[in-house]
Amino acid sequence: MARRTFFSFKYDDVSRAMVVRNSWITQDRSARGFIDAAEFEKLKRNGDAAIRRWIDEQMDGTSVTVVLVGAHTNQSRWVKYEIERSEYLGHGLLGIDISKIKDLNGLTTDCCGSMPAGYDFYRWNNDGGYANMAAWIEKAAATAGR
Repeated sequence: MARRTFFSFKYDDVSRAMVVRNSWITQDRSARGFIDAAEFEKLKRNGDAAIRRWIDEQMDGTSVTVVLVGAHTNQSRWVKYEIERSEYLGHGLLGIDISKIKDLNGLTTDCCGSMPAGYDFYRWNNDGGYANMAAWIEKAAATAGR
């Protein structure tokens, strides 16, 4: 059975996040935590409680949260909430630096962030993300007893 995984990221990095998500999906796995820009804007108009409820619903049934860290991730209160919620739920948790994945314009950025102490942090390009992400996720799940 495929492990259901929640992907947390700042929307500025959506094109990079899609590279990671699509690599997960092509390996016959299930991903949650993705919403298109129009839907997110609609959700934002309904207030913070609606955003928290959407995040909570997306995390339902998942056992691992992967935080995709890009240039502005450390500025996202929603990524912070997703990390805190994951810890509360006892999810496996890990971080992946996606800053060196090219965006739609062929550009990369600097990484700006890390994971809280005690969680693994990988670099998508340098650590072979496509080939190794499943093992990273399974390690995080095992560490959390999931």
